[in-house]
Amino acid sequence: MKVKIPKHREFIIDIDENEEPRHEECWQELRQILSDYMKEGKSVYTPTFIEDNEDKVKALQEKYKFKYTVEYRK
Repeated sequence: MKVKIPKHREFIIDIDENEEPRHEECWQELRQILSDYMKEGKSVYTPTFIEDNEDKVKALQEKYKFKYTVEYRK
């Protein structure tokens, strides 16, 4: 079977476990953002995924120590 994945953008999250002792809690909250988004019938391939969720990720970044970038994937 062949599947063509469209070109899309992704959040690349970098949490240093040594700098952020609550990294497990942070990952859980990031997963919850994705889960809530998928409950709306959307996916990471939705063209507005980054715009729809970037404010939420930035809010978590204020609470936890991590870095993120947005990269294009094929």
